[in-house]
Amino acid sequence: MDKLIITAALTGAEVTREQQPNLPITPDEIAEAAYEAYKAGAAMVHVHARKSDGTPTQDKEVYREIKEKIAAKCNIIFQPSTGGAVWHTAEERIQPVLLKPEMASLTAGTCNFGSDVFMNTEEYMEKFAKTMLENGVKPEIEIFERGMIDNALRLVKKGLLKTPLHFDFVMGVPGAIMGEPRDLMYLVNSIPQGSTWTVAGIGRYELPLAVMAIVMGGHVRVGFEDNIYYSKGVLAESNAQLVARIARIAKECGREVATPDEAREILGLTKK
Repeated sequence: MDKLIITAALTGAEVTREQQPNLPITPDEIAEAAYEAYKAGAAMVHVHARKSDGTPTQDKEVYREIKEKIAAKCNIIFQPSTGGAVWHTAEERIQPVLLKPEMASLTAGTCNFGSDVFMNTEEYMEKFAKTMLENGVKPEIEIFERGMIDNALRLVKKGLLKTPLHFDFVMGVPGAIMGEPRDLMYLVNSIPQGSTWTVAGIGRYELPLAVMAIVMGGHVRVGFEDNIYYSKGVLAESNAQLVARIARIAKECGREVATPDEAREILGLTKK
């Protein structure tokens, strides 16, 4: 079994300071949160950029500043989002890929997202995949529903995605697949052999799905994007606190936690 890759999803596009007072917003705050998560055991950070007022942005220059500030602190894998917020256009969403990060997220289909719709047409998916391919960026295939796996495999047939694929199962979003154990088993059994996978449980699903992933040989994503609580009704102090808990549970289960360079090897990345 590979060592465990822990990803910290630091901010997301929906969480506000009113909901989570410790939410990092500025590039300096996001970089510091990334460094603290790294020290706690994270090998990768999934990043949504924010404007100074907290509004989500896909501005390439804001991502560039975040990327550079994180790199100055540690060698953690920087993975920007191409999901952005539900109102961002495809042209806005793709901007961070032009910075040539090691990885970026690529959502493989459209789904309901709470009271909104997260739009990812075939045209969007092909555009994002082609841009990542041209810039040497490995996609993390974001899966919100089972059918999105088939969408990703069609991109492979078109030569727009290279195998082995790395999937991130985002589970528990209202309007998409739920986060029960049966749901994770269903998704894991539906991907090609040789693929790697991470699970990101939303809200109350975060911890139980993380524990399942640890013992099943998958990888884990935690952080304020997915869950702002440490326990029921108790806000988490930081992203690092959520990471540290997963690292501690993995150790108790006898599974070692991957360093960023070990994660690069597992995922087939070349450090840039």
